[in-house]
Parts: sequence; structure tokens; C-alpha cells
Amino acid sequence: MKKYTIFNTLVIMLALAIISCDSTAEKNQGLMVPEATSKPVAGQQLGEAGSGKLSLQEANAATATNLLTAFNGETTASAKYAAYAQKAKQEGYPRLALLFNATSRSESIHADNHKAVLEEMGITIPIVTPEFKVGTSRENLVDAIAGESYEIATMYPEFLTMANAADNQLALVSLNYAYKTEMKHKPLYENALAMLQVNQVETLPAQYLICPTCGNTYDGAAPKRCRISMTDSRRFITINS
Repeated sequence: MKKYTIFNTLVIMLALAIISCDSTAEKNQGLMVPEATSKPVAGQQLGEAGSGKLSLQEANAATATNLLTAFNGETTASAKYAAYAQKAKQEGYPRLALLFNATSRSESIHADNHKAVLEEMGITIPIVTPEFKVGTSRENLVDAIAGESYEIATMYPEFLTMANAADNQLALVSLNYAYKTEMKHKPLYENALAMLQVNQVETLPAQYLICPTCGNTYDGAAPKRCRISMTDSRRFITINS
């Protein structure tokens, strides 16, 4: 009887040990870092070269490439919107031309910011020759909305994630300035397109205020300080002609 009791006790202890191990493994499973995919993506963890994770050097190189892409895009957008403004004037839409002139100035500020960061990184700035087509004002607005939508939903979020992985603070500031401002531009274009479709373009704002630091665009009264860069509104650029 005694031997039987000792045997049962050993069996019970062994069973409890197995259950405990399984329970611990299950709990730890939720804390495990997911395996890296075969192709590194923006924001992937940093690691040693060849480990399947981005190294700091790779993240910095990707950030430089992204900034060059953004610089090219913003330079092109600035030139394109200026051309769209001229087209709007030709079609008899001075208020729409004003909007395009304002956003053109804003995009040039983004380009200058990206350029400054690239120069700090020791990157040679290429000469950009903007290429684009000018359509009707309606077509130009549709194009502008599509461009801003892409930057908001895809381009700048990805670029910001990579800059964060590289811990590049200047890049984060410049990219975030542009990202937040494009979120202001998109609804301005959408409203302009809606007004154009009902022949009420003349109701669009007659003045815009541009923050010289981040390009933030106000279509009415501006706060005392820019809500993106905290720049004093007394420094804002007025676009009314």
C-alpha cells in the first residue's frame, strides 16, 4: 500500500510538471518576436547584416533614398500646381488659381526642408526637371487629389516609419511637416472640385496663409502659432493674388 501511494505521488508530480511546462510555453508564445519576412519592410526591426532584419546602415540608406524621392515629388508638385494655377486663370477661375498658387508655395517649402536634411546627411542634391501634363481645371483637381491621397495613405507613412527605424530626427521632422500639410491640402482640393462641379468656384477663399517653416496652409483666419510647427503666425506668407 505504501509503495502504491509513493508511485501515485510520483505520477501526479510528473503530470503537473508537464502541464506547467505547456502552460508556460503557451504564455511565452504571445511574447515571442515574429520571424522576419524574407523581404525587409519599412519599420522592420534593426539587426545584424544578413539576419533578415534591417541594419541601422540600411535604414539610413533607405531614408536617404526616400528623402530624394520626396524632394523630387515636392519639387514637381510645386511646379505642377503653379502651372495648374495658370490654367485656372485662363479658364476664368481666379479663386481656384489662388488655391493652386498657395499649395505650390507650400510644396516648395517641403522640397526645401527635404533638401536641407539631405545636405545634412552629405547627400548630393540632383537637379530635378519636373514632368507633368496640364489638363482642364477639373482634371487638374482630380490629379491633385489623387497625388495628395497617395502621399497621405502610402508614401509619407512609409517614409516616416523608415526614418524612425533609422532614428533620423531631422528626417522625421521634415517628413512629418509634409505629411501633416498634405492632410490639409486634400480637403481643400476636394472642396474646390465640389464647387467647380456646381459652378460656385467664386465662393472659394480669397486668401491663404502659409507657414514658412512647414508649409501648413490656412484658408481662413490662422491661429497665433502654426498648429504643426508652432511658428509665429506673424511670419506667415499671405497668398491673395
